[in-house]
Amino acid sequence: MADPQETEPVQIATEAPAKAAEAKKKTPRSKVARPARKAGAKSMLAETAAAATVRKTRKVYSEKERGQLLGQIEKSVGRGESVKHATGQAGISEQTYYQWKKTATAASAGGDLKDLLALEEENKRLKSLLAERLRKENAELKKKLGLN
Repeated sequence: MADPQETEPVQIATEAPAKAAEAKKKTPRSKVARPARKAGAKSMLAETAAAATVRKTRKVYSEKERGQLLGQIEKSVGRGESVKHATGQAGISEQTYYQWKKTATAASAGGDLKDLLALEEENKRLKSLLAERLRKENAELKKKLGLN
């Protein structure tokens, strides 16, 4: 024979949904507009909070890495992509890109100045060398001609 304790919860379980359905029918819905929630809004907030806690310090790029990223972005822009899209692919902001580009241009201009100064120094050295040779030749010619 079946145990009366086992059959009783089954009867309650079948009666409970019917009562809940009747209760829903009786209560009218409120007509207050509620803001729609996006699915997974809580999980998205949790992910962003977790991402924010993981990375507390900003990434510092070396000069070599900056040059590589600038080159990559320049190639992308050359192919017709927007700067925004190219910088997004590189993982930096547009502002960072423009700052790096500005400093790289200034550094290359400074490099050009250094090159120019080096060329001027070499030019002075060569002029003095040439002048010394010409003096020697001139002295030899004077000896041969007996103008001394």
